[in-house]
Order: sequence, then structure tokens, then C-alpha cells
Amino acid sequence: MRILLLPGDGIGPEITSATRKALEVLSDKYSLGLSFTQRAIGHASLAAVGTTLPQDVLDDVPRADGVVLGPVSHYDYPPKADGGFNPSAELRVQFDLFANVRPCRSRPELTMLRRPMDLVIVRENTEGFYADRNMHAGTGEFMPDADMALAVRKITARAANRVARAAFELARQRRRQVTAVHKANVLKLSDGLFLREVRKVADEYPDVTLDEVIVDAAAALLIRTPDRFDVMVTTNMFGDILSDEASELSGSLGLGGSINAGDSVCVAQAQHGSAPDIAGKGIANPTSLMLSAAMLLDWLARRHDRGDLAAAADIFEAAVEAALDDPISRTRDLGGEAGTETFAEAVCRNIGKA
Repeated sequence: MRILLLPGDGIGPEITSATRKALEVLSDKYSLGLSFTQRAIGHASLAAVGTTLPQDVLDDVPRADGVVLGPVSHYDYPPKADGGFNPSAELRVQFDLFANVRPCRSRPELTMLRRPMDLVIVRENTEGFYADRNMHAGTGEFMPDADMALAVRKITARAANRVARAAFELARQRRRQVTAVHKANVLKLSDGLFLREVRKVADEYPDVTLDEVIVDAAAALLIRTPDRFDVMVTTNMFGDILSDEASELSGSLGLGGSINAGDSVCVAQAQHGSAPDIAGKGIANPTSLMLSAAMLLDWLARRHDRGDLAAAADIFEAAVEAALDDPISRTRDLGGEAGTETFAEAVCRNIGKA
């Protein structure tokens, strides 16, 4: 089973290397048969071949069994005409990775919350207000004149329906509650359509409870009563913002795992950015990408009906959590003194002891 590694920019190579090391230990111990191919994207491939996302890398994505994508500095890329493609957005659109699944769970010594959080945000991943992925040609942003900028929000019944279905399927494996987050009091047509499809899917899952919360209230309730949420389903921009809020509240943005999943392709991706200010210093926290890789293993387990991969995913996650529980192996963003390699070594030791 081959994993394609795309390290990206900034701290991406460091945390990808740490994640690979843990996956190799996991594969060796439990005979998972994982192999790895690493390809350059981002600034590295731009300098080498003139594009941040080479075509041969794109061609390899569906051939691999899974992808681990490091953070990218796409804000600093040149225009597309000059080779500056956002790898994250391109992969989501080209391979129809419609569900961005982001779990958030508080850790007692790290969270700022007074009540526990254990939820998953399922974010629609291919349309909404995101101008780089919501049009067949051109972008969803344009300027009629020098002093006016307009943005188009795209919501389709198909996309809303399938992300809702992903959320309800996930809720069946958890506490059987879905919260639809929206702004239908203002965005009456687009969020009205989103809610129509969520309710339609809810009728097919009588064993799962559906409630609906306006996005501003959801942002507040994540702080006040985070334990009221199980699975949250929402549109692209709302899900992006709320999942970052939830991860930070749970302890750090660097603690949140994430996968971008379609019907046949899954990309594990850290929730955070490329942090160029600490790149190369050996102090980056690889937790988010490691937990994302564990989620990828679980996705592969379900896709290929492999119980060993599901068990390995649980072991990997537990090993990361054990490293977080130990103040000695915590990285600086969590108040510790450990560097990237020290944290990775702790995770590998924990896998070895499992």
C-alpha cells in the first residue's frame, strides 16, 4: 500500500519527515506493508520545474493509495499563469474531495475550555465562497472597476447532500447527533438550499438527531458549551473558521487532524499553515499531520476492509496522545521544550510499546 508524501513549504518538510518516521515504525511493527513516494510541490517544485504543482505529481495522486500533504505557502505564490497553483485547492477540486473532516478534542492540561470538547466538523470542501474552487472557468471573485470587488458564493444541492450524508454516517459511529451550522437568516437562498438538503438526508437517518444553529451562535457555543456538539456539518468558509476556532480552544491549532475525502481519493493534511517564521529551526509541532495520517489509515481501513489498518490508526493516535500527555515531549507551542525530532521519537517509542 503506497502513500504519496507531498511535504510542501515552510515547516512542511520537517513535520512530513516526522510523520513518515512514525508511519514506518508502525508499518514495520504491524506488517502493514506501507511504502512511500515523496514528491516536491510548492516553492521547491516552482524553482525546479516552474510550477508549484507539477502535472506528473497530479497524475500520481489517484495511483497512490493515500496522500499526505504538508502545509503550503500559497499566499506567496505567483499567479497561476506563472505556475502558482494552490496544491490544496487543486487536489480538492480535481479529485472531488468533497468532505473535509476535522475532529477536535480537548486535552485537560492544554485546553482553555471549562467543559470538555469531543466533536467532529464536517466541512463542504469544493464550493461556497472559496473563489479558487467554485467556478468551472475563471474565479468566484472579480472587480467591475478599480474600486469595487465582488465575490460569488456557490451552493449546490448535490454538494450539500453528499457532505450531509458523510456527516450522518459519521454520527452513526459516534453519539448520533448532527448540528447543521448556517446563516439562513441572512443568506436565505444559499443556506436555505443547504439546509433543505441536510433535512432531506436527515429523514433517511431516523436514529440520528438533527439540530440547526446559526453560525455566530455556534462560534459562541463552542466556547460556552462545547460538549453539546457531536458532529457539525456546514459550508466551506464556516467550517474552515469554526474548525480552527475549535482546535485552538482544544489546546492549539497544531493539535487538529484533518482529511480531505472523496469517493476514491483521500488526502491527509494538517489544519495549520506553513509557519515560515520557524521553518528549519526544528521546533515545529508535527501532531496535526500525524493525527491526519492516522485518519488516513482509518479511511484506508474502511475502503479496503482491513482491520489491521484500523487498529494501527488507533495505535498511532494513542501514541501521539501519550506523547502530548508527557510534558517532557511537548513542543514549545504547548509550553514544552521538545523539538520536532524529540516529539517524533517519543511517538515512535510509544508505538513500540503498544
